[in-house]
Amino acid sequence: MSARILVVDDDPMVAEVVARYLERDGHAVECVGDGAEALRRALSNPPDLMVLDLMLPKMDGLQVCRKLRERWPVPVIMLTALGDEMDRVVGLETGADDYVTKPFSPRELALRVQSVLRRARGGSVPAGTGVLRDGDLTVDVGAHEVRLGGTEIMLTAREFDLLAHLMRNPRQAFSRSTLLDQVWGWSFGDSSTVTVHVRRLREKIEPDPTAPRRIVTVWGVGYRYEPLAEP
Repeated sequence: MSARILVVDDDPMVAEVVARYLERDGHAVECVGDGAEALRRALSNPPDLMVLDLMLPKMDGLQVCRKLRERWPVPVIMLTALGDEMDRVVGLETGADDYVTKPFSPRELALRVQSVLRRARGGSVPAGTGVLRDGDLTVDVGAHEVRLGGTEIMLTAREFDLLAHLMRNPRQAFSRSTLLDQVWGWSFGDSSTVTVHVRRLREKIEPDPTAPRRIVTVWGVGYRYEPLAEP
């Protein structure tokens, strides 16, 4: 699963180590040291994935991710400082698909890259699952496309997988840790990742995200998908 990857970090040593590990996996890697240049290159020639440091000169990682998301659904793995939970949450809200905390294992990052690429390319979705429908909401699993009232809705790879998983299991309550395991493939991790992705999904598919009707909260448990249309 080779890909074009843009690594954005102002520490040349970090960028070099990350690039070396990713190139071992067969990826074509380009390294950039500041946010403004990274955004310029990503918009002119979108990579398959971006590894993006949070703290950057000229333009920080959050700004880069936000502006990139306005144009292209490029998968983003954000690098954050250890313990900065708020930065991770804000990064996910901005549109990052995943995050890795510094200091990190380059091998772990390489595995996260493969996981995000697989999901972005639909590799984590079983073949032949067809189209999921609920009233005016349609999820075409094969085409990796979501439409609401006939209008295409742009979702990140993680948002798409989460929505498809919930719709495949209507009225079933999932805890955040279960969703983290079944959708992200993580046996451990920060459950706020799930919370943020649910919030982003609601903003895109619910008429009133503050009073969701499809992705509802099950207090003390987690979330479930409540179909609006009769089966």
